[in-house]
Amino acid sequence: MTQDELKKAAALAALDEIEAGSIVGVGTGSTVNHFIDGLATLSDRVRGAVSSSEASSKRLAAHGIRLFGLDEVDEIPVYVDGADEIDGNFCMIKGGGGALTREKIVAAVARRFVCICDASKKVATLGRFPLPIEVIPMAAPQVTREIVRLGGRPQLRTGFVTDNGNLIIDVHGLSISDPVGLEERLNQIVGVVTNGLFARRGADVLLLAGAGGVERQVRD
Repeated sequence: MTQDELKKAAALAALDEIEAGSIVGVGTGSTVNHFIDGLATLSDRVRGAVSSSEASSKRLAAHGIRLFGLDEVDEIPVYVDGADEIDGNFCMIKGGGGALTREKIVAAVARRFVCICDASKKVATLGRFPLPIEVIPMAAPQVTREIVRLGGRPQLRTGFVTDNGNLIIDVHGLSISDPVGLEERLNQIVGVVTNGLFARRGADVLLLAGAGGVERQVRD
């Protein structure tokens, strides 16, 4: 199977995680696009969705799926999203598509986080994939200096602005043995909106697609 076929298999497996009559939290990215397309076949079973990005909102709306804001819901039963990397403790690096802040907000409202990805995203230690950090534009030079002090190699994502009007700094060269600690430390840097470590609120369920099918793993 191609990588895209594996992504689609994981995405469609997540349809079984959706509660009938519920509002679904929807992430962002190529794997999630497959999930949205599959969700359209269940549109009579779900009330609608809370989206984490403008791109996902447009795709949901094109399928006729009603969009809800967080001012309209107190809680989301399930949030479905992909990951750029995920470790054995279900901590993740996310934000390759630049939607990390809204993804983190929607995930915080969800009772369960279902991560969908292909087997190449499972790693022993996070950090091979560059860690995205969303920053207020004015603060980018100072945040860059602080990241260098922490041992990272920061690189501004050129030509990209987030849905929130901010910039992304991608940090290379990290081997992240303490995802929770690093997530908290980076978020303390003045000018950082948030970073792409989803460790304090990691995944609850992992649907991992490989050559043998989709394996459902649950966090201990």
